[in-house]
Amino acid sequence: MTPEQIKLHGDALYQALVDRQPLAPLTEREPDITIDDAYRIQLRMIERRLAKGETVIGKKIGVTSKAVQQMLNVYQPDFGLLLSGMVYAEGQAIPADSMIAPRAEAEVAFILKRDLDGPGVTAADVLRATDFVMPCFEIVDSRIKDWKIKIQDTVADNASCGVFVLGGTPRSLRGLDLSVAGMVVEKNGEIVSTSAGASVQGSPVNAVAWLANTLGALGIPLKAGEVILSGSQSPLMPVKAGDFFTCSVGGLGSCSARFS
Repeated sequence: MTPEQIKLHGDALYQALVDRQPLAPLTEREPDITIDDAYRIQLRMIERRLAKGETVIGKKIGVTSKAVQQMLNVYQPDFGLLLSGMVYAEGQAIPADSMIAPRAEAEVAFILKRDLDGPGVTAADVLRATDFVMPCFEIVDSRIKDWKIKIQDTVADNASCGVFVLGGTPRSLRGLDLSVAGMVVEKNGEIVSTSAGASVQGSPVNAVAWLANTLGALGIPLKAGEVILSGSQSPLMPVKAGDFFTCSVGGLGSCSARFS
């Protein structure tokens, strides 16, 4: 794709975000779009947000679990950037109408105390670099109409980032095996999902290592102090005003998300 095309599509996705008006899939409008093109479009969309005063506070991994891959018909992970305007405090109501088609997913967030600069990052490196972990909800959203996405569509759309909520008490990974840590997700008081960390590439730790190596190959480190969302352990759950979600993770505590 030409720089002009990259700018055009990145600007269109940014405007869709602002106006809350979805677009037709990029893969329909640009049948030859590559994943590399899509990441360049993503960066243009992010540039527009940074120009409005937001800052990068972390990264996210998307489409890591089989449940999400099957739901979206997207069968490889991707990544996006987390921005300061995406953060909600636990207990703070999230306006459902501030997004287009929001869906909640529960996962584990890593907060780093030192940089991870791949390639060559191992799971042991992730353990050493992590300050603490917390349960969280990411509320994904798609600027692509009806979530009719292929991998290039969600990549260009910043991995379908919406907003996120961190919950629970920060916990060290010392003595904690996330691969066997059970997660229970409730929606409006009813259990809707149970899983273990192994559903995310064998362990959320492995997912973070993948991200560090994938970004490192592009010259982008995971930085000390950043929040890293390791990928959903639950199916994507549509949300509407009045919904209340909780997720509980063995050894980590719980996180809640409330929608108005």
